[in-house]
Amino acid sequence: MRVDWAMLLRRLVVMAVLCAAPRASGAQQSTGAPTSPLSAFDSAKAEALLRTRVPCLGCHAIGGTGGRSAPDLTHVASRRSADYIRAMVTDPARALPGTTMPRVPMPASMRELLIAYLSAGATPGALLVSSPRAADSSLRTGASLYARYCAACHGERGTGDGPNARYLPVRPAMHADPVAMSARSDDRLFDAVHGGGYPLGRNAMMPAFGETLTRQEIWQLVRHMRTLCGCAGPAWSRPAPAPSINPTPLRR
Repeated sequence: MRVDWAMLLRRLVVMAVLCAAPRASGAQQSTGAPTSPLSAFDSAKAEALLRTRVPCLGCHAIGGTGGRSAPDLTHVASRRSADYIRAMVTDPARALPGTTMPRVPMPASMRELLIAYLSAGATPGALLVSSPRAADSSLRTGASLYARYCAACHGERGTGDGPNARYLPVRPAMHADPVAMSARSDDRLFDAVHGGGYPLGRNAMMPAFGETLTRQEIWQLVRHMRTLCGCAGPAWSRPAPAPSINPTPLRR
């Protein structure tokens, strides 16, 4: 008996496609299932982190507590997919090019807990992550960087009365106050912008911009703060003046 190998191969291909189709369909349906709920302990831990450790509530509000300069996160899982929430927490600039939301450095376990808390009940969905957009050269000056990243809380003139300040439990630092600013070294100001408030024992709602801005941009912000207060840091922190040299002429 002669075997038609071409016909047999075509039948095998058709059978493989038919067998794979239900599995593919099932995989698509599974992405519509809600995420698993957190335990009461994990939920309480996540809420404690949001109140005392991470800066999210400095800009976002949850249940009426927190800032108003960014979208409200109350029931965010009903508006955004779990994949979108994960992308924004993990790398905001890549998920939403042009956003002012900084990438907050934190342990992976903490990040996963916060993602799970915010995503509780969310529907996983495909997310097209955009490529990072080149930084606008117009944002390179200290004044424009300050207006974009700092003014919402600290005020355009550094008076601590930005539109978001009224929603915060602690008034933002007044960078225009020469008395307070004269006691802070430039390095201290740099560290506050780079690492946020928590590592310095200050308000945890002050976010860290060290993974969002370059070191040069942070130094530009520090210099702009000095123009706002019209002052310099404490004397011990300033570079010592170069000694004057008056060479004595050699006698012949």
